[in-house]
Amino acid sequence: VQLVESGGGSVQTGGSLRLSCAASGQVYDNYCMGWFRQSPGKEREEVAKFDIDGTISYASSIKGRFTISQEKAKNTLYLQMNNLELEDTAMYYCAADFCPLGAWGVALIANWGQGTQVTVSS
Repeated sequence: VQLVESGGGSVQTGGSLRLSCAASGQVYDNYCMGWFRQSPGKEREEVAKFDIDGTISYASSIKGRFTISQEKAKNTLYLQMNNLELEDTAMYYCAADFCPLGAWGVALIANWGQGTQVTVSS
């Protein structure tokens, strides 16, 4: 599977951005898909995830501000980010892989996009 993110950019605090991730190639129906982010000097962290049964989970730091969604017909994953904060500045990555019994994490995921930069300034 190939993953291509888009939609990043520079915004001021309180602003909004919508990230997209277009998946192509072999996209399995039982893939989990989600968003991660990584700031300079920090480890890559999970932001939001779609489990294979459609269950959604969010990191506590973004809950209530970000919304993950998908258009399965287009094999596209989205991340709507509202009320952006300085701490949201990071490279955002789309990920897709099997997630048996909920196994999902940076070390377990084989398929990543190239990332899209989000920069929030005051």
